[in-house]
Amino acid sequence: MSAAGRSFGDDDAHTRLFGAVDREALRDSLPIFVPAIPFGFVLGVAITESAMPSGAAYTSSLLVFAGAAQLTLVSLAGTVSLWTVALAAMVINLRHIMYSAALAPAFSRQPKWFRWLAPFLLIDQVFAMVSPRTSDPPERFRSYYLTCGSVFFIGWQAVTLLGIFFGSFVPASWGLSFAPGVMFVGIVVLMLDRRASVVAAVVAAVVCFVAVGLPNRSGLLLGAVCGIVAGFLTDRAPRREAVGAR
Repeated sequence: MSAAGRSFGDDDAHTRLFGAVDREALRDSLPIFVPAIPFGFVLGVAITESAMPSGAAYTSSLLVFAGAAQLTLVSLAGTVSLWTVALAAMVINLRHIMYSAALAPAFSRQPKWFRWLAPFLLIDQVFAMVSPRTSDPPERFRSYYLTCGSVFFIGWQAVTLLGIFFGSFVPASWGLSFAPGVMFVGIVVLMLDRRASVVAAVVAAVVCFVAVGLPNRSGLLLGAVCGIVAGFLTDRAPRREAVGAR
């Protein structure tokens, strides 16, 4: 086969690969996005009730793109100092440091433009979906990641706007205030695919429950740290045993 033929064949194979991965990512993303819809409505209602102008509050969806941090931002605005609002949002997003560390090996094989753009799309659902794929070929990981992130970013803008304009018409009996909690439970269940993940989730839940009375909800951060440590030690234990057996 000529060099031109090989080049054409390779390009065609790459096209098929990216198309398949994109469709797979789209198929995987849509069901997981569904629980985020009521959360978006909750945020939209909070924006209309916030001391911030609605237009300025909505830009948090475009610039921050982090539901829990956005909800904190628009809820506290006008009631506490600017520094308190910023600190609260930063504390809530500290978990993204852990996400970044977990994905660092996969990101190191990516081009610079991806390493700059992709962190903006890194939310809880995207992390849950791409973390099992860090060993995929770089092109496949990149295509899957960007498709998942784009689905959630575009969808989040839409449901937030719907919440701003129509959220006030939703009856209180629907219990939308529980939406964020239900969504995060779903994400955790999705990630319980290994023993280390289960141990981390159980330890984090127990510590959070015990430390629920700590000020500024710092028990959540403590629970997260304890869960990470427990999961790490559980994951390392079989390797130590294997080394010892040699």
